[in-house]
Amino acid sequence: MAFVEPITLSGRGVTLAPLALEHEAGLRAAATDGALWNIRVTSVPEPQDTRKYIEDALAMREAGNRFAFCVLDEASGRVLGSSSYHDILPAVKRVEIGYTWYAKSVQRSHVNSTAKLLLMTHAFETLGCNVVGWRTDNFNFASQAAIERLGAHKDGVLRGHALRRDGTIRDTVMYSLRAGEWPEVKAQLLHSLDKPRA
Repeated sequence: MAFVEPITLSGRGVTLAPLALEHEAGLRAAATDGALWNIRVTSVPEPQDTRKYIEDALAMREAGNRFAFCVLDEASGRVLGSSSYHDILPAVKRVEIGYTWYAKSVQRSHVNSTAKLLLMTHAFETLGCNVVGWRTDNFNFASQAAIERLGAHKDGVLRGHALRRDGTIRDTVMYSLRAGEWPEVKAQLLHSLDKPRA
């Protein structure tokens, strides 16, 4: 039995469904909303590579080291983006949340915070994780700020850690949240989501 079993998570108008080939057209449209593949510090697929992106995610699911979700608007079924559990370590009950991106039109909305709430709640309260981690490009300042707003601890920087899509080598900023820190982070996240947006 896999540590992360297929599941659909829903709340606050957002649904996370296991990523599947049927999401190809919607995922392509979400990436096109803002031409997101042009951002060098993300993993958003170019339109013609969307199917391969999904196939690669499914192969990683089969191998047990990544479980990708399609993020959908609950009411309309519109694909908003994608997020994943990855670097899944069942022996130490640790997952990381990443491969996250959203259509430009829903960035800076409740979507990312809601998806993170759903993923962290499932990780800590259903999977029994001891730690949830994040990693991001050292030049992806928006991602770093978003992770820090969640209340995650900055663990450090892995220098010369990975290749970017343009062939340059990136440093990777690592973050984590322990199970004991989750109740306070959850309360803060719920409070933040309940506040009216300007």
